[in-house]
Amino acid sequence: MTRRRLVSIALASLVALAAPTPIAVMHVARAAQPNEVTNWNRIAADTLVAFPPPAGGAAPALQINMGMTQGAVYDAVNSIEPRHRPYLLTTRFDPTASKEAAVATAAYGVLSSIVSTVPATIPFPNQASLLQSLAAAYAASLAAIPDSPTKTAGIAAGNAAAAAMIAARQGDGRFGPSPWVPNDHRGHWQPQLNPDGTPILDPTPWVANVKPFLIQSSSQFRTEGPQALRSGAWAEDFNQVKRLGSVDSAKRTPEQTHIAIFWQSAGGPALLWSAVARNLIDDPGRAVDLSDGALLLAKMNLAGADAAINCWNDKYYWDFWRPWQAIHEANRDRNPATQPDPSWTALITAPYPEHPSGHLCLDGAHLRVLRRFFGTDEIPFGVTSSRFPGEVRSFDRFSEPLDEITHARIWAGLHYRTADLQGRLLGRNVVQYMAEHYFQPVR
Repeated sequence: MTRRRLVSIALASLVALAAPTPIAVMHVARAAQPNEVTNWNRIAADTLVAFPPPAGGAAPALQINMGMTQGAVYDAVNSIEPRHRPYLLTTRFDPTASKEAAVATAAYGVLSSIVSTVPATIPFPNQASLLQSLAAAYAASLAAIPDSPTKTAGIAAGNAAAAAMIAARQGDGRFGPSPWVPNDHRGHWQPQLNPDGTPILDPTPWVANVKPFLIQSSSQFRTEGPQALRSGAWAEDFNQVKRLGSVDSAKRTPEQTHIAIFWQSAGGPALLWSAVARNLIDDPGRAVDLSDGALLLAKMNLAGADAAINCWNDKYYWDFWRPWQAIHEANRDRNPATQPDPSWTALITAPYPEHPSGHLCLDGAHLRVLRRFFGTDEIPFGVTSSRFPGEVRSFDRFSEPLDEITHARIWAGLHYRTADLQGRLLGRNVVQYMAEHYFQPVR
């Protein structure tokens, strides 16, 4: 089946079958319950994480797709009850239109387009089954809404929001060329090798040059960069990860090892923090209605998408070596305080340059949005990971996980502390820019 045919099927289904805002946590008419916003966020997460990594299943690309989905859902709901400035869709719809129908239609429209338009050159064996699952979920959502003019109006709002997002992202750089230019000078990243000698490369390096959703350019919040190789600060970063991040480190405790692996979750921060947001939205004690939930998830995932884009642009700009390479080649950094160990192996590895930390870029954005939305840092919540199903790590403040993840990336042997701290700041900068330029309340 051709890509054009898949797109036609998805769009035809939309025709045939023809949420939120800052803390409008104060803005609720009834106790919050599981709703179509959280339902379709969960469907989006389950769908996107099932993509093969080169097709968009890798964490930074998945975050971009989540941003597209949640941005359209927000516009669909906001076009019916405009509480805040729209993201893309300026058309207003009947205020009695079904928000549930709008949410389901917008999410389905964007997700089916994302699934359908993966380039045919990328193997995607479960593409047809994902489209079928999405169509079934959409039919179930619509079946739960009685047929009426309000349902029809809601579908129209959702279709319009999906169409606006799809049109806005045409030619946005997804699946473009890799920005990586091999460089064998000291300090530059080199990929690890497969057993057959081929390099292990980033499955979605194009994230670095994707058009942002909110910020002005993919390098707007360029980080300060890694420590100079001959500096004492570099030696401190180097020796810390050398001591704590190896696969057989005697200095890292079993609990630290467990925490490092816990945060290496499939789908990455986009799915971790969306799950936290769903739980908070669906908690009756939080008083977050459907519209507010749509706003929260849009802010989180649009800011997360831009944090991923700027972060990946930084990675290929700095092109900095991973700990495993730096420790193997420490005799090249001209720093007497670092010593090579050719046998050193990281607990966890990643196939792209080190600086800054991608996880912390996204964590910094998502957690900052949650803190601003609820107007306080002091909210208890739990985080689950696909690496340890059933385990919940509990926190009392949104700021607490940032410190734990900063340590975890060092314990994993993935990052130096500088990359973690600068990544956190990058994510926070994106959120600050969003707060100043998007989603202002309307009167």
